[in-house]
Amino acid sequence: MFKKFSPKDDVSGKSKVKSSVQRGIRSKILEQYPALNPYIEELMPKKDPLILVKCHDRLNVVMVNDQLLFFNHHDGPYFPTLQILHKFPDIMPQVQVDRGAIKFVLSGANIMCPGLTSKGARIDVDLPVDTPVAVLAEGKEHALALGELKMSTQDIKSINKGVGVELVHFINDGLWHAKIEA
Repeated sequence: MFKKFSPKDDVSGKSKVKSSVQRGIRSKILEQYPALNPYIEELMPKKDPLILVKCHDRLNVVMVNDQLLFFNHHDGPYFPTLQILHKFPDIMPQVQVDRGAIKFVLSGANIMCPGLTSKGARIDVDLPVDTPVAVLAEGKEHALALGELKMSTQDIKSINKGVGVELVHFINDGLWHAKIEA
């Protein structure tokens, strides 16, 4: 999604949202990531203006104080940016890939099921299809990417074939380097 993202080319507009819209976005994010409750005031202070950056292909990025915080696509689930996920690593479910998958993940490739079921990989919890997940790697401390499950974790383990996680954001992609000023 952000492989070739460039704010200069892909941002179609940005606007300060009304406080009622801001409350709605905050509540959706908190509903999706309840572990953020103690930190939401630090991330999205009520008094600071929330800027909604609209990009091509119905992509929205939530920004506060020139910091990109969350994004969603086609009014789907919100994803934190990797910078936010690195600050608050336990806010979303995690899957882990083996060492062999790291270079592919960092180049933006979707994660195949064998990369999630091999010896160095890990899937700890049962999750349904379309769940946003953080992608960790064997031997690494922080998440490499964010993705959306294309199969339930049960199916990933049993079928072990095809795309397990579709990547939406990874380290060194366009969003990682994006600087958007309000």
